[in-house]
Amino acid sequence: MGKLIVIEGLDGSGKSTQLDLLPKALKEKGFDSKSVSFPDYESDSSALVKMYLRGDFGKNPSDVNAFASSVFYTVDRFASYKKAWGEYYDNGGIIISGRYTTSNAVHQTSKLEKSEWATFLDWLYDFEYNKIGIPKPDKVIFLDMPVEVSQKLLSNRYNGDESKKDIHESDTAYLENCRKAAYFTAEYSGWTIIPCAKDGEARSIEDIAKDILSETLNVL
Repeated sequence: MGKLIVIEGLDGSGKSTQLDLLPKALKEKGFDSKSVSFPDYESDSSALVKMYLRGDFGKNPSDVNAFASSVFYTVDRFASYKKAWGEYYDNGGIIISGRYTTSNAVHQTSKLEKSEWATFLDWLYDFEYNKIGIPKPDKVIFLDMPVEVSQKLLSNRYNGDESKKDIHESDTAYLENCRKAAYFTAEYSGWTIIPCAKDGEARSIEDIAKDILSETLNVL
């Protein structure tokens, strides 16, 4: 088996940027790797995810319960594993994943009462890693960006067009609750949290990348 490193974070936390930088930094250290990102919007397997995020099942994230939403994303990951990277991983390859089961752990947990969070996480991990059979991460790095900072970054990404935000990105109360769920999940699941802002401003991409590389090398 190979190694699976997951870069997780809320919308606007810089996951995509770091997903691009980490494999390059690893190559400089002599490690080859393959990057994947979820949801896989280029695949038919993400059809239900796209419908959900577009608001086809309701304009509020809570309109679709945590278990149903989780399954949408699980199917997408299973298809990607079977078609795109499973063989590489099984033969010892290093996979760098932007989001994973960990996103269900954050976003879907937040829909539940806090007293249900641990039970849901146990169900989720058993469902995906045991029953569905996709690999369990060797390392999860959560990029912790305050919601008020991430909203500025998202607005810049969409050139101020707020209508381009999906039902997660546009719901700040939901994102705040996701952040609380992320702290709980990180402690419960043994994730590493990397702060991505200081004094109300985003840290530099380069500084965050150094932290991510250091944490990754500790696993490899």
